[in-house]
Amino acid sequence: MTMTDSASDAAHNDSMQNTRPNILFIMVDDHASHAMSCYGSRINQTPNLDRIANEGMRFDNCFCTNAICTPSRAAILTGTYNHVNEVTTLDTPMDNSLQTFPKLLQASGYQTAVFGKWHLGTGPEHCPTGFDDWAVLPGQGLYHNPDFIFKGPDGGTRRTVKGYVTDLITDMSLDWLEQRDEDRPFCLLYHHKAPHRSWEPDEKHAHLYLNEHIPEPETLFDDYSNRASAAEAATMRVGVHMGTADLKCEISSSLSEQELRRWAYQRYIKDYLRVIASIDDNVGRVLDYLDEQGLTKNTLVIYTSDQGFFLGDHGWYDKRFMYEESLRMPFILRYPKEVEAGSANEDMLLNVDFAPLFLDIAGLPIPENFQGDNPRPLLRGETPSDWRTAMYYRYWMHKADHNVYAHYGIRTKRYKLIYYYADTLAQMGAIDETYEPEWELFDLEQDPFELNSVYDDSAYAEIVSELKAELHCLQAEVGDTRYEKDMD
Repeated sequence: MTMTDSASDAAHNDSMQNTRPNILFIMVDDHASHAMSCYGSRINQTPNLDRIANEGMRFDNCFCTNAICTPSRAAILTGTYNHVNEVTTLDTPMDNSLQTFPKLLQASGYQTAVFGKWHLGTGPEHCPTGFDDWAVLPGQGLYHNPDFIFKGPDGGTRRTVKGYVTDLITDMSLDWLEQRDEDRPFCLLYHHKAPHRSWEPDEKHAHLYLNEHIPEPETLFDDYSNRASAAEAATMRVGVHMGTADLKCEISSSLSEQELRRWAYQRYIKDYLRVIASIDDNVGRVLDYLDEQGLTKNTLVIYTSDQGFFLGDHGWYDKRFMYEESLRMPFILRYPKEVEAGSANEDMLLNVDFAPLFLDIAGLPIPENFQGDNPRPLLRGETPSDWRTAMYYRYWMHKADHNVYAHYGIRTKRYKLIYYYADTLAQMGAIDETYEPEWELFDLEQDPFELNSVYDDSAYAEIVSELKAELHCLQAEVGDTRYEKDMD
């Protein structure tokens, strides 16, 4: 290479550094899309989150491939399904030597940082890598006066920080942005603990909803009939399976289950909405900073959650199931250079697609081992002719924590086929009890609340056969293994 070539390359690299977009990836824990006003929520107003959607694009069919925190986060970082990255349950931390999109961005010259929820392990072999700076909560972390693990030798340095966790994560993120090198692009992972259980609001928002009645979901009093036994077996019923830490008071034993669900729902959902109000305020602080610094035009802003959540739907809290409220993720983005303000997209987006998007936005090649598709054309309102019309899901954490049976399935635009194979398969973080497998089929057009499985309805026999074949094709495509009894 000549000196002239070298100078030309250096000039090209400098130009790329100055023009490549910044990436602000905001992810929270357990925020269901039906608790966001930009998604038409009946129970909540989120004006600052709505700014992102109103100035950008709302995705109406974004889904996770495994509705539990640690596996979903690993899928997002690595662009791979959990049987590939081997993060299948809460007890299987991510190997920090795996390739991730932050590592690739960092290697290409991006400034990278993560502040807040990590939940992929906190030992030296599981701490964040690929980041210039980081401070993460150990495990779930606390709402008030939390411990953080700060970047340092031997896995980092742990210390308590006084304050409210949502404010603190925002303060750290803004401090880092203020100190960044303005001549280089940045990728900031701004990750909140809230609104994860046990929904502890700060003093500023504790007064909200005190004299209000929050509308109940249509399925609050679900009796779990007309489905596989997994629904009734799950121990995540509002009130019934909650503790004093969830409801902030003793629970009366004199109430019927219906009365208990109704009473506990009001206590639960109000705290859930209060901690989201703090998120909304703090996201507003960061959006204001981008505006003030002239960064808005050249920054891709994304807001999402690691999965959905049951907000009394089916009488439940928590997630795990392949039912809609758990499967569906909010996903809104703003990128003025490319995305039409106020637009919406109904194409099927998955959490494994996020990493390819970030790399393509940064002008980087997407590794062949990444399994997600690149949704960049969707941002421009262009749907590729071969874009997916079905998605594959698998929950591995058999019976642990909330007694939800292990299952996998397929969702198309109209149908959802679920197979509860109900076997631990020697998974770490699962309970070693096995039950007879069961199937469920939902016609989402006729039964949007998923109350009646039509798997045994002869009118759907051909649909069942077609969906099973498509399910097995998807499994083969992503390299997953069918359960031994699922061979018909």
